[in-house]
Amino acid sequence: MRILIQKFGGTSMATEQTRTDVMNKILEAKKKYEGVVVVVSAIGRLGAPYATDSLLHLVNHKHTNLSPREVDLLMSVGETISSLIMANTLLDQGHKACALTGGGAGIMTDSHFNHAEVTHIHTKPLMTLLREDTIPIVAGFQGVNVDRHVTTLGRGGSDTTAVLLGEALEAEAVEIFTDVDGIMTADPRICKSAKIINTISYNEVFQMAGSGAKVIHPRAVEVARRAGIPLIIKNTFSEAEGTSIMRHIGPTNKKTVDEQIITSIAHISDRVQFSIFGQIDDEKFFTDLAKENVSIDIINIFPDRKVFTIEEHCKNKVIHLLEAFGAEYSLIEGCCKVTVIGERMTGVPGVMAKILRCLSKASVEILQTADSLSTIACLIREKDLEIAVEALHEEFMVSEYVSK
Repeated sequence: MRILIQKFGGTSMATEQTRTDVMNKILEAKKKYEGVVVVVSAIGRLGAPYATDSLLHLVNHKHTNLSPREVDLLMSVGETISSLIMANTLLDQGHKACALTGGGAGIMTDSHFNHAEVTHIHTKPLMTLLREDTIPIVAGFQGVNVDRHVTTLGRGGSDTTAVLLGEALEAEAVEIFTDVDGIMTADPRICKSAKIINTISYNEVFQMAGSGAKVIHPRAVEVARRAGIPLIIKNTFSEAEGTSIMRHIGPTNKKTVDEQIITSIAHISDRVQFSIFGQIDDEKFFTDLAKENVSIDIINIFPDRKVFTIEEHCKNKVIHLLEAFGAEYSLIEGCCKVTVIGERMTGVPGVMAKILRCLSKASVEILQTADSLSTIACLIREKDLEIAVEALHEEFMVSEYVSK
């Protein structure tokens, strides 16, 4: 049986009109696939009556006396409501549909409430419905443990639900519907020339998410990569083709920097750069940093100094520790990291030179760099962010891999 998984986010479920748009997307898919499984998120965001954050605020969740098991039971309600409302929308129009909780759909998890991991999916409930030509509407973000208690999957849980169901049912693809036309080459809020990416690799999406871009949750991408299932990011409210995430974006024959090798440019703000001069007990210092839950972003170690960046909110912890060590240091606040991402840059000479030349021409000072096989990151001052992203986008982005 040819199966497609469709996941719809909270904005897609928000009103009667948007739910009609969702229904139309489902019915279009039914013309092409023998079976369509739909996964839904809770309606809206904080302030909307059935949004997960709104439900948590009903019990002042930061100081609640509820157990983690009971908090999960509360948090699962929004998705359950969405599944029932969406099933009702389809039934009202004469289509066969069935609302299911995560447990009802066969999703089994461990007992780590609030951040449960899926251990197994029993496919019989869904396959039975699909063979009856019924559309299952599954509440995302949730499952049940061995004791049949409801559990939730943490951030990105509905996306993860969709992809895990795709893996279990051997679906041909998973479509993630949201309110944008796809993944973009840069943040359109600061880069007016940003375009929709047609095709991108799993690895590049991981790099984008880790570099500050707001894309699909990495857990969902990891499952898709493991299963080899294409993920397609689409817009509920348009006919745009969206962005396809898959294993490879195609081979390259030309190994030159002039070839289109960059997929996207991501950025992350609120960085602070520290420089330590002279000698301290490096091992103990960085161990103590870890104990303080301070995560280091970029780090370079030289014989006479160490340079690293951290999130701005951790600044005082680092200062306190440096003073306890009696270290001589300096810091630069108001920094951000801009990352050029492209799986095809591996083995291509001259990419760093081109970045340096581009930013120098734009009068952007580079404070620090880091690179991997598919990324080159530059630490710059926050005030230069927009001009840096625009300049790099203009330098690297051509039409081979992005929409015109």
